[in-house]
Amino acid sequence: MALAILHSRALTGVYAAAVTVEVHLSGGLPQFNIVGLPDTEVREARDRVRAAILNSRFQFPARRITINLAPADMPKEGGRYDLPIALGILSAAEQIPTDLLEQFEFAGELALDGKLRSCGSALPITLATKRADRAIIMPPEDAAIGALATGAVVLQAHTLLEVCAHLAERQRLPQATPLELPEIGNSSCFSDVKGQVKAKRALEIAAAGGHSLLMMGPPGCGKSMLAARLSNLMPPLTDDEALESAAVRSLVGGDFQPNKWRQRPFRSPHHSASAAALIGGGSKPRPGEISLSHHGVLFLDELPEFDRQVLEVLREPLESGMITVSRAARKSDFPAAFQLVTAMNPCPCGYLSHPQKECNCTPNQISRYRAKISGPLLDRIDMHIEVESLSQDEITGAADGETSATVRARVTEARAFQTMRQNALNARLPPSGVDVYCIPNESAQVFARQALKKLGLSARSYHRVLKMARTIADLAQEEDISTGHLSEAIQYRRLAFDNPLQ
Repeated sequence: MALAILHSRALTGVYAAAVTVEVHLSGGLPQFNIVGLPDTEVREARDRVRAAILNSRFQFPARRITINLAPADMPKEGGRYDLPIALGILSAAEQIPTDLLEQFEFAGELALDGKLRSCGSALPITLATKRADRAIIMPPEDAAIGALATGAVVLQAHTLLEVCAHLAERQRLPQATPLELPEIGNSSCFSDVKGQVKAKRALEIAAAGGHSLLMMGPPGCGKSMLAARLSNLMPPLTDDEALESAAVRSLVGGDFQPNKWRQRPFRSPHHSASAAALIGGGSKPRPGEISLSHHGVLFLDELPEFDRQVLEVLREPLESGMITVSRAARKSDFPAAFQLVTAMNPCPCGYLSHPQKECNCTPNQISRYRAKISGPLLDRIDMHIEVESLSQDEITGAADGETSATVRARVTEARAFQTMRQNALNARLPPSGVDVYCIPNESAQVFARQALKKLGLSARSYHRVLKMARTIADLAQEEDISTGHLSEAIQYRRLAFDNPLQ
C-alpha cells in the first residue's frame, strides 16, 4: 500500500482540532516533503523521523515521500506529528499493518533513537480524542496527564518500536494511569482576617454568586489578604471544571501543577502587565491571565496603577466569559469565566478620610487618580465596597471570625440552589434569566423603582443589583427577594453612586 492515513491533533487556542496525516510513497528520486502549512518544528521532523526509523531497525524507503497534514489551511506546529508521520511511512511501505490505525490518534515527538518525548498540551488533545470516540497513544509523561480525563482511553508508549508492536498485535501497550494528585490544603483561612465584618460579608456574597468585586481602602487595611482568601470560600472544582482549567494551564509550560488539581486558580498579575499578558496573545496565541484564572479568581491590586488601555480589554470577557485572540494568520478562542476582584486606595497617598493619618492629596490629584478607571468598566464590576482601617483594639486583638470551612458550607449550599433553579451562577444570568429568576416581591418592587429613579441606575447596574439581591436571598435560603435583600445589594453599589470613580 503506497498510501496511509492516520489521525492527530493541532491546537487552536484551548481546543484540539483534528488533523489527518496522509502519507504517500511514489516512484522517482528519493525526496521527503511535508505540506499542509507546517512550521519550522514540523518541517524538521524529516530528520528526526528518518533517524528514529533506522535506529528502530526498520528500513527507510528510498522513494518520493509526501506528507500532507490536512486541513491545509490550518497552521501546524510542535513535534507531536513525529509519531504519526513515522507510523504513516512504515504503514505505506507495508512494514507494519494498517488494520488498527483508524482506531487510534497519535501524538509524540521522536528522539533520534526512536524514544518518545513529551510534546505537551496532553489534556486538550485527550479531551478532543475522547469526543471523537478514539483511543490515543502518547509518551508516558503526557499519557499520565491525559488519563486525568475520565473515560478517555490513553495508551502509553516509550518507543516507536512499542507502538509498532501494538499495531501488529504482538505486544499490547498498557493503559495509562492518572497522575497521583495529593491534596494540598490552603493554609489561608478566613479567620486570619481581623475585623472587617462588612468586607467579609461582601466576600461571602461574591463567592456565593460569582460576583466581581472592587475594594477601596487605605494601605494595610487587609484588601489583599481578603482577596487571597476568596477562592478558599468557593466549593472545590467539579471534574469538568478541573479539566477545563487544567487544559488551559497545560498550554503554558510549567503552569499546570498536579498537586493543585482541585484548587481554584488565583492569579494576581503585577500592575505593569501588558494587555497581551492579561488577555493572551503572541504570534502563536497563548492564553493570558484571564484565561489562566478560568473558574477561579483574577485579582488586580492597585487597580489605578494599571494602564487604562489594559483595563479596558477586560470589558468584553467580563460579560461573555470568552476571549478571542485574532492575528493575521489565525484566530484562537480561550475560555475566561473568571471572577474579578480588584483593590485600590482612595487617593494617591492612600489616606483620604483616614481617622489618624492626614491626606496630602489635592482634589485634582484625587480626581485624576480615580479617573484612571473608566465608567464602563466600573459599571461592569458588581460590588463596590469600602474597607476601613483597623482600630488599635482590632490590630492587637486575636482573630475570632468564622473559618473558611464554615463560610464555604453556606456558599456551597447557595450555589446548589442556583444550579437547581437556573443551572448557572447568579452573576452569569443573561438579561432574560434576570427577568425570570430575580423578580422582587411587591413591596421590594416599589423600593426598586424608587432606587432606580433616585440613583439613576443604568439597565446594566439595575440588573446587577437584582442578581446580588438574588444571591443574598439564596444565602438566607429564601425564595422571594425582599426589600431587605434589595437594600443590602444597593449598598454594595454605593461607591458607584455617592463617590463615582470618574
